[in-house]
Formats: sequence, C-alpha cells, structure tokens
Amino acid sequence: MALSYPLTVSLSYPFHFLPSSCDPPYDILQTHPSLSLLSNCKTHQSLRETHAQMIKTGLHNTNYALSKLLELCVVSPHFDGLPYAISVFETIQEPNLLIWNTMLRGHASSSDPVSALELYLRMVSIGHLPNAYTFPFLLKSCAKSKTFEEGRQIHAQVLKLGCELDRYVHTSLISMYARNGRLEDARKVFDSSSQRDVVSCTALITGYASRGDVLSARKVFDEMPERDVVSWNAMITGYVENGSYEEALELFKEMMRTNVRPDEGTLVSVLSACAQSGSIELGREIHTLVDDDHGFGSSLKIVNGLIGLYSKCGDVEIASGLFEGLSCKDVVSWNTLIGGYTHMNLYKEALLLFQEMLRSGESPNDVTMLSVLPACAHLGAIDIGRWIHVYIDKRLKGVTNGSALRTSLIDMYAKCGDIEAAHQVFNSMLSKSLSSWNAMIFGFAMHGRANAAFDLFSKMRNNGFEPDDITFVGLLSACSHSGLLDLGRHIFKSMTHDYNITPKLEHYGCMIDLLGHSGLFKEAEEMINTMSMEPDGVIWCSLLKACKMHGNLELAESFAQKLMEIEPENSGSYVLLSNIYAAAGRWEDVARIRAVLNGKGMKKVPGCSSIEIDSVVHEFIIGDKLHLQSREIYRMLEEMDVLLEEAGFVPDTSEVLQEMEEEWKEGALRHHSEKLAIAFGLISTKPGTKLTVVKNLRVCRNCHEATKLISKIYKREIVARDRTRFHHFRDGVCSCCDYW
Repeated sequence: MALSYPLTVSLSYPFHFLPSSCDPPYDILQTHPSLSLLSNCKTHQSLRETHAQMIKTGLHNTNYALSKLLELCVVSPHFDGLPYAISVFETIQEPNLLIWNTMLRGHASSSDPVSALELYLRMVSIGHLPNAYTFPFLLKSCAKSKTFEEGRQIHAQVLKLGCELDRYVHTSLISMYARNGRLEDARKVFDSSSQRDVVSCTALITGYASRGDVLSARKVFDEMPERDVVSWNAMITGYVENGSYEEALELFKEMMRTNVRPDEGTLVSVLSACAQSGSIELGREIHTLVDDDHGFGSSLKIVNGLIGLYSKCGDVEIASGLFEGLSCKDVVSWNTLIGGYTHMNLYKEALLLFQEMLRSGESPNDVTMLSVLPACAHLGAIDIGRWIHVYIDKRLKGVTNGSALRTSLIDMYAKCGDIEAAHQVFNSMLSKSLSSWNAMIFGFAMHGRANAAFDLFSKMRNNGFEPDDITFVGLLSACSHSGLLDLGRHIFKSMTHDYNITPKLEHYGCMIDLLGHSGLFKEAEEMINTMSMEPDGVIWCSLLKACKMHGNLELAESFAQKLMEIEPENSGSYVLLSNIYAAAGRWEDVARIRAVLNGKGMKKVPGCSSIEIDSVVHEFIIGDKLHLQSREIYRMLEEMDVLLEEAGFVPDTSEVLQEMEEEWKEGALRHHSEKLAIAFGLISTKPGTKLTVVKNLRVCRNCHEATKLISKIYKREIVARDRTRFHHFRDGVCSCCDYW
C-alpha cells in the first residue's frame, strides 16, 4: 500500500519527512526519537540541539512536531522559551489552529499578555476561526492586563460561536470579569450556567477574595456541593491575602479534618499565615509533615515558606539552616532570608547575605531592595545604598513597586545623613504617594529642619493629599527636635479638630517629650491623664531624660518607678536614674542602683558607633581595641586630644557615673565609641571628606562639644546620628543649636 506523504531514507532514522500538505500518520510521529528528546530539554542549548535534529530528519515540515516544539518553549519551567518560539513560528508557512493556540498560550502567560490579543487579531485576519481552546488564553490575557473592553468583545465572540457552555471558557469568563473588578458581571456569568462545578465556583471565590470581599467568597465556598484541594486553596489564600490569618488557619484545620490532602499551594499559603500571625507551633507541625512527605520536602516554594516562617518568628538559626541546605536557590529564597534578617533587626547579616547573593550571580529584584534598603538605613551604609539607587535606575525602572522603592530610597538617604540626596529623590518622583511625602517630612524632622518639614506639608496639602496619623507624627517630631513648643501645641490641636485624627501613643510621645524638654512637667502629667491609653516606656523614659536635663530628682524617682513597672527588664531606666543620682553626687544611690542591676543580671547597653568606609561598615564600642587598625586609631585619638586642649576644650565629666578623680573621668570620655569612629574616619579618608557616624545611644554632652571643635580643627563636616536625631557638625557649630 502506497503512503500518502513523501519519504526519503536516512542513515540515522527510518524516514526523512519532506514538505507536504498533510502530516504523516500520528503513530509514526508520536514515537519518533527526536520528539522524545524534547521532554529532556532543560536549557536553551539542549532545545537548539533537539530542534537541529528535527530539521535534520525533516520533522520541522510537520505541524504536529512543530506544535510540540512550540509547546515546550512556552510552558518550560526551566527557561524563557517564548522568544525562540516566536522565531520558529514566524518560519511556519501555514500554521494550523493548534499552533496558533499554542502561541496564544505563550503570549498570555508572558510579561506582556496584551501581545496575545495582538496575535489573535493577526490570526482571525487571515481567516482562522477560534475554538473553545482559544478563548481561555485570550480571557487570561484580558484578566492579567486588565483590558476589560477587549474581554467583553471576546465574550461576544464566545456567544457567537456557541462556546459559552465549555467548562474552561465559562471559568475563564468568570475569572476575567472578577480580575477586572466587575464582580457583578462575573456573578451573572456564574448564574447563567447550570454548571455549578468546582472549577467555576473556585473562579468566583478567587474573584471575590481578590477584591477583598471574603464574606461573599466564603458564602460561595460554603454552598459548594463538593470541594477539591484547589477550592480549599482559593479560600485559604483569599483569607491570607486579605490579612485574615486566623481564619485561614482555622479553615486549614477544617480541611485536614475532612481528609483533603493539602498540596504545595496549600502549605505555602498556610506557612505564610503562620509567619504573619506568629503561629510558630502550627508552622512546626507543617514542617514535620513536609519532612515526613518526600514529595513536599523537595518543593522549593515550601522550603522558602518555612524559611519565611522561622525568620519572621525569630528563629533565624533554623531559617538559615534551611537556606544553606538548599541545593538550588531562587530569588525568593534569598529575599525571604534577607527580609527575615531585616525583620529581626539583624541588619549587618542582611547586608552580608545581600552581598553573597550578588556574588552568586542571582539578580536582585524590587522585593530584595525593599528589604536591603532599611538595613542600609539603620547601619548608615550609604555607599551600598547609592549602589542600590543606581541599580534601581538601571534595572528596576518599570516595576510595580516603583513608588515604594523611591520612598525607601528617601528614607535610606535621610537616615544615612544625606538629606539633600533624599530631597533630590523626592523631587524626581513623577508620581508621589502619601508615604513618600511622609518619608520626606520625617527626614527633615530628624535632621532638625522643622521649617522645611512644614513647607513640605503645605505643598502636600496644595497637591491634594490629606495627611494621616503618620504625617502628624512627623510634624510633631519636627517640633520636638527643634523646641517649637507653641507650634507643637497648635499642630496637636489641629490634628484632632481640623483633621479628625485621634491621637495615638506616638503623637502623645512627641508632645510629652516637647513639654518635658521645656521643663513643663505639670502640663506633661496633665496630658498623660487625658490619654485614652496607658503611657508606654518611651513616654516615661522621655520624662526621665527631661528630669536629668532639669535636675529634678524627686520627679525622676517617680518616673523611673513607672518605667521600671512597665519594662522591668530594661536596664536603660536604671542607668538613667543612676546618671541623675551621679549628677547630684548621691553616690550611695548610684551604688544601690548598680547592685540592683547586678542582682537582676542586667548590663548597661554599651555605646556602639559605626562608620562606613569604602562600602564596609566598621563598628566600635567604648574602649574598643579589636579593630585591625587599633594602633593608628589611638594615635589619632591622642592627636585629637592634644589639638582639642590647644583649642581650649575642657572635658565635661558630669555624665561619668563613677565616683573617681577628674583625670580618670576624662580618660573614660576620651574612648567613647563615636570618638573612635571619628578617629578611624580621619585616618581612612582624604582631607575634606564628610564623615557620617551612627550611634545606638544618645550622644553625650562631652562628645557633642568635642565633635563641634573637631569639625573646625580638621575642616570636616561630621554627621552624627544618635538614637533620636541627626547632628550636622561644621566649622565648630552643630545644626541642633545645642537643643537635643
């Protein structure tokens, strides 16, 4: 019997397929060796080699083989094969509908889903009619790209061709309308069909949940005659994405009781809920389940979820162990642990891991930067922050988190001491959010530039933005840092009367700090009595510091008692009271406080200062001699002391706790951590280079006065950030005007 397609004999394969108007029999093509190689393609190189084999044997002349090649390109999880698929597709003279549908599938799943609609127009323009397999890809494209009008037109074509009863088309229509925010239309499609199956119900649940209507989603879920794991996942994920973590966990427990086996999607969502709600015990149970099930243990998404769980719940050691145990890490793995370190205030570890990520060749994305920039901000690592700024401008211009990235850059520059750079980033933003306005107001406030903060507030109002409670924390903070008592009172009153914003602890904290700093203790206590909530440790601590400033020992003892009741394990309250006793010369009370500290096993938090030199953050504590350049640092300290003495500097020993000779007190002050950091900066940079020092505690009066003179002697601008604000030292003057 003669075959109906042309053949030639090949040495390697039994047939060589020549161009023909029809494909050879399916059973011959299905078992062809070259096609079997497609399933093993994991790289672009192996894809090209297999394609070459297909050309060699003439398989490229058959639509079936080409459809398989294109399918691999558009669905492969190992590489982005769409560009290759497009190049192959353009060589096909008469692609059939299967090939068109395959290409539509690839475009709909790509980062440019609108290209699927453009390809569809090309397809129908040359006479191809769509079928039921075509429409789900087109509707997916409309859902992803939020092209509602095009989605309605495709719906009309579905009705015209009688495809509305197809299960997948019906579900895709519901999803398209829901993701475009047209839940009423989605519900109409759902109600128009008697097919109340699991798939259509799940599509509607997902739609409701995506719009924040978890009550309607749950109603559809509860009315389902039967549920599969996908529908359970849709409802659990809906709860998680809307912040209803407890409800998500309760539903998961119910799912387990009904003996529905969870899949990867279930566990990823539930681990996220555990991490966000701090449900570490349930998270550990899931970890045990994963370890017992070898299929789950190999899932990178689940392991990433476990890393997120442990890092957010404080067990970074286990999180780090899971991360190190991964043979293949993706960007989510890196982001999760970096974010965990930042969440746990392990900023140095976050930056070190980020640098390791770069060395590994993994490209950071916007999520990475949103975790790394706060670490830079806390450590004062402005060099790394500047590198990230350049990276964002070059690589992350079009990301959806663009505004958040710019806001994070503003915060980073402001907290690293470069308020002008922060302002430049702010001014460069074409579209500003309320968060970006707030970040810039906070930046000006912490740098003591109250006038700039209030000017910006006026511009913000003129641009149509309504302030929120965070805005007013920034404004009150600006008043607090600049001693603007009357303006602070006015802003506090305006917040409640003009903007109907109920004061929170942070607002009261700023006002009470301002009143205490001004010595108005009675008014501060009256404000505390009007508060609808209990004052926290921050408020009592600010009043205790004010007592130290004004020498009010009686009130200091009262405030210290309040602080110790709220935070019994906080050594800072004991140290502050001890300082006040020392200033009053009451050394017996100093000894008593020290005995209490020792009895409780508490130690004073040591002063720690850091300075970034050539993208490396160097940390120092008081009397530190562990630095590799310790000798050079102490030689510079000696030089600084000689020049300070020649300039008439007299050390202020009033804040040294111990009862000792003045000479010994001066020695203790000489080796404070900020002075060590400044000395290192002076020996490590060229003359005239600005130095930026970050300290974990409030800068002492002696170091403040010394740094003013050092800036003049060495002709350096020195920016110092302590735990509350910035000090800009230049030519012997500080920007705080000695108000801090």
